[in-house]
Amino acid sequence: MKVRRLNSCLVCALVLTALALPSHAQSIFELDPARSSVHFTLKTSLHTVHGTFKLKNSKINLDPATGQALGVIVADAVSGDTGNTGRDTKMHKEIIESWMYPEITFTPRKIEGHLEGAGISRIEAKGTFRLLGRDQDFDVPVVVHIMGSDLTLDADFSVPYLAWGLKNPGTFILRASDTVQVMVHAAGRWTPSATN
Repeated sequence: MKVRRLNSCLVCALVLTALALPSHAQSIFELDPARSSVHFTLKTSLHTVHGTFKLKNSKINLDPATGQALGVIVADAVSGDTGNTGRDTKMHKEIIESWMYPEITFTPRKIEGHLEGAGISRIEAKGTFRLLGRDQDFDVPVVVHIMGSDLTLDADFSVPYLAWGLKNPGTFILRASDTVQVMVHAAGRWTPSATN
């Protein structure tokens, strides 16, 4: 009886150890903040506002066999800049509240589409967008360019910020669109899985 119990414990320990080990079937994407940026445009009744955010260190693990993803892409909300001090002060204090929510994140859960080991791939990242501490399910179309161990990611999408609970930055005179266009260009390194 003791031998059987010992064998059961040994099997459980081996299973838990195997689950804890990293999968060799995962591709790893590491983005370099120095070579990455987030641009946004907001149309108003008088002009179009252009701005930028910086990316922080971001890493994504992808299982190419299942499309399952783990990791997060992080934008530095505090770095938001439109080139106008008064407008930026209002944006940080009243709109994105970066003093309370210093990060804007996208957490991919699944990648749809085939990722080529070299050249250009068009995929869709399904995941969660976190803004003002609130989570929103969101799908992002992404163009991936891989050359050796180097990669670039480009995404262009519209964020319905009013529907997500942010305040409208417009005034009585200046009317702002209820969506903001976001363009992400990220560069980094790619470590392919053993199955790629």
